[in-house]
Amino acid sequence: MILFTKLFLAHIIGDFLLQPKRWVIQKESKKVASGFLYLHILIHFLVIILLLWNIDYWKMALFIALSHYIIDLLKIYVTPLFKNKRIPFFIDQFLHIAVLYICAYYGNLLGHTITLIEQIDWPLLTAIVFVTYPAAIIMSILLEGMSNQINLDHKSLPSAGKYIGIIERLFVLIFIIMGRWEAIGLLITAKSVFRFNDLKESNSRKLTEYILIGTLLSFGIAILTGIIYNY
Repeated sequence: MILFTKLFLAHIIGDFLLQPKRWVIQKESKKVASGFLYLHILIHFLVIILLLWNIDYWKMALFIALSHYIIDLLKIYVTPLFKNKRIPFFIDQFLHIAVLYICAYYGNLLGHTITLIEQIDWPLLTAIVFVTYPAAIIMSILLEGMSNQINLDHKSLPSAGKYIGIIERLFVLIFIIMGRWEAIGLLITAKSVFRFNDLKESNSRKLTEYILIGTLLSFGIAILTGIIYNY
């Protein structure tokens, strides 16, 4: 499980934190000729080696990197065939995670060298990283169809909603790990109070529903992550 957690952490770092949106756009336009595609695969390989901190796993890291390249390439060419772009995204992520699980299973059968770096709470670190940018990207994909139907307030600070969501999910995760579920209710109440005037002035039912769905989805992801970590 520790090995899988490290591989999963390397995946979300390489796929979400260290892959700018312009890289994704260029990969979709240039496809196999995109230089960013190969840089993306190299980053995955290096992050895996760094987190495992054991050069004996270079073959596993290379296998995961090559499989990542094949899966990403298939996604690039198949995505235009889907009307709903969320479907290839989640299929792509499922295949990546399946490869990681298989590698972790057989990697553990071969034995795993204990090092000082393994004293880190890898599940906690993975949970913290996941509820930040990866969760934000997943939410943006899920809410993409709804956001196109409402008029968002362009006077707000750039990316303010994304950072607010990241901070609130971190708070929720911490509260769950500490076993303070009542604090989550206070956090929801505080956010509702701050949002009340904006919703009242806009007088838009669609905006209200959009914010409500986004808030519940954000809290839900953080709560589920905290429950999985505690389990």
